[in-house]
Amino acid sequence: MTPALQIADLRKSFGGVVVTQGVSLTVQPGERRLIIGPNGAGKTTLFNQISGEIAPDSGSVHVFGQDLTRLPVRARAHAGVSRTYQVITLFPKDTLAHNVALSLLGVNRRRFEAFRPLRRGDEIYARAVQVLESVGLGARANMQAGEVSYGEQRRVEIAVAMAQQPRLLLLDEPLAGLSQDERAMVAALIAGLPRETTIVMIEHDMDVALAFAEQISVLHHGELIVEGDRETVVAHPRTREVYLGV
Repeated sequence: MTPALQIADLRKSFGGVVVTQGVSLTVQPGERRLIIGPNGAGKTTLFNQISGEIAPDSGSVHVFGQDLTRLPVRARAHAGVSRTYQVITLFPKDTLAHNVALSLLGVNRRRFEAFRPLRRGDEIYARAVQVLESVGLGARANMQAGEVSYGEQRRVEIAVAMAQQPRLLLLDEPLAGLSQDERAMVAALIAGLPRETTIVMIEHDMDVALAFAEQISVLHHGELIVEGDRETVVAHPRTREVYLGV
C-alpha cells in the first residue's frame, strides 16, 4: 500500500538553529496521526515543510507516492494536501460562504477566469454553503467571518480546508483557545471526517488528542524521539522525560 504521507530524513535549520533533525515519518491512508511535543519542538515547522510554506534543506516529502518536496504551496492543493493553522487565517470582512468559495476556487478551473465575478447564487457559492452545512454553520453562511464566535471561526477553517476534498489534511492545534463546549464540538467534527481523508494533527489538549489518535509521533528539539500507538507512546520513558522531566 502506498503511504498517504512519507517523509524521509527531513532537515531544516535557520542559521545555527536546527528545527528538524532528520525526521522520517510514514502515515498510512485513512490513518489518524497525532504529533505531540513541547513548545519549540518543531511541530509547526514540520507542517510548514509538508505544506510547502518552508523548503527543507534536505530530505523529501511524498504524498500518495508523489514527490512534493520542491512543489510550491499552490501545487500541493492539487496533489490533495490541505491544512489549518494555529492562528486563524480567515478574511474577517468576507462572509463565511465567500471564505469557503475562495478555497473551492483554488482547485477549480474558474480560477483562470479573472474577469468573471464570483457571485452569490452560482455553483461555487452553492457548494460553499453545503460545506458550511457539514460543519453546522449553513445558517451563518452570509455573516462576516469577523462577526461569528472564535469557536465558529475554527469550524469555518476546517470547512475551508475540507472544501478542496483533500486526501491529506493537516490540522495545526484546531482546539487552541476554545472553551470546553467548543472543544467538544470541534473534536466531534474532526472525529466525523471521512476516512477517505488521512489526518495528521498537532494538539496540546491531551485528553481529546489521545482519543483521536491511532498512532502518535513525539518531536523534541526537531527530532522524532518516540513513535507508536497510544499505549506505547504514553508509557515510553522518553515521553515521560520530555513532558514530566522524570
